[in-house]
Amino acid sequence: MTLKEYKEKRMQDPAFAQAYDEMQPEMNVIRAMIDARTSQNLTQKELSERTGIAQTEISRLENGTRNPSIKLLQRLADGMDMVLNVTFTPKQTAGDRAKRG
Repeated sequence: MTLKEYKEKRMQDPAFAQAYDEMQPEMNVIRAMIDARTSQNLTQKELSERTGIAQTEISRLENGTRNPSIKLLQRLADGMDMVLNVTFTPKQTAGDRAKRG
């Protein structure tokens, strides 16, 4: 069984699907932070040096053990010479989730 197949099977359980959906905003922020940093070929240490945010703190943000404030996200964006954007988009239905895998 592939990971995608396993996820599809688990998403049929309403409790699992709800927990998965509740985690998505946090996972999206984490993924965006990591993608932004790696797109610039920066290590956590280099980003730390640019922002004044401890490397250990960046690690905690990226592994999900610490939730960032908007001010902290702005400091990270500034350190990568990027603009921080926050968007609100319509929720997907269960059928949409099943299609995206």
